[in-house]
Amino acid sequence: MTPFTPILHLVGSGAMAYLMASQIRDPKTRPNVLAGFQMAESGAVPMLTKLRDRAEAEGDSWLTEKLAIHANDERRHGQIFANALKQINKEVIDVKAMREKAEQEGNTERRGPFMEAYYKGYSRADLNPECIEWPVFFASTHILEADACRDFHHMAQALRDVPAMDSIRAGIESVARDEDRHAAYLKEAMVRRYGYAATTAMIDEWRSRKVDALMAMVGSLIQKGGEMSTLAQDRSPNQADDQIKDQVQELAA
Repeated sequence: MTPFTPILHLVGSGAMAYLMASQIRDPKTRPNVLAGFQMAESGAVPMLTKLRDRAEAEGDSWLTEKLAIHANDERRHGQIFANALKQINKEVIDVKAMREKAEQEGNTERRGPFMEAYYKGYSRADLNPECIEWPVFFASTHILEADACRDFHHMAQALRDVPAMDSIRAGIESVARDEDRHAAYLKEAMVRRYGYAATTAMIDEWRSRKVDALMAMVGSLIQKGGEMSTLAQDRSPNQADDQIKDQVQELAA
C-alpha cells in the first residue's frame, strides 16, 4: 500500500458515498439502486453456501458456522431489497432474459470495470468457490463487507427525511449491521489462520486493489456520461408475493 492509498481511499469512498446517497434519495434512480443490491446480495448466496460446504469438508467447524450465517444473511438481504422495490411498485428485471441477452452479445465472460480491477490477475475460474484461495476470499470479502457497512449507513441516513421511506431505511440499516458483523468474522478468520501481521498485509493489499477498482469504476461512469444499466422495471399489478421469492432464488441460482 503506497502512502497515497489512504488519501485516494478517502476521496474515492467519499465520492461513492455521495453518489449512492444522491441516487437513493432520487425517486428516478432509487429503483436501480435497490435492484442492484437485491441482485448482488442474492447472487452471493451460492458461493457462500459452497464455501460453507468446503470449510465443513476441511473440518473447520468455526468457519462452517460463520459462512452458514453469512449465506443466510445475504439471502435475507435479497428479500429486504425485493420488498423495498415492491413498496415503490418496482421489481428486478427478468434475470433470465438479461442472461440470455448477455449470452447473445457474447458478454458472458466479461466482468464490470470494478470487478476487473479489484480481481486483476485472477480469472473467473480462480475465484470459483471450489478453488479460490482462502486468503483471497477472506481479505477481498472483508474489504467489500467493511465498506458496504459504511455505504449502507450513509444511504440510510440519506433517506431519513424522505417521506414514506422509514421501512426501507430500517431495512438498509439492518443490512449495514450485518455487513459489519461479516467484516469482523472475516478478519478474525485471517488472524486465526495467518496471524496479525499477515492479516494486516493482506488487508492493505486488498485496500489498494479497492482504490484501483473505484478509480476504474469512476472512469467508466464518466465515459458513459453517468448512465447506468437499467436493473428495475414496473411491478406487475397482480404479482403475488411468492413471485418475489422466485426472483430472489433466480438471482441466487
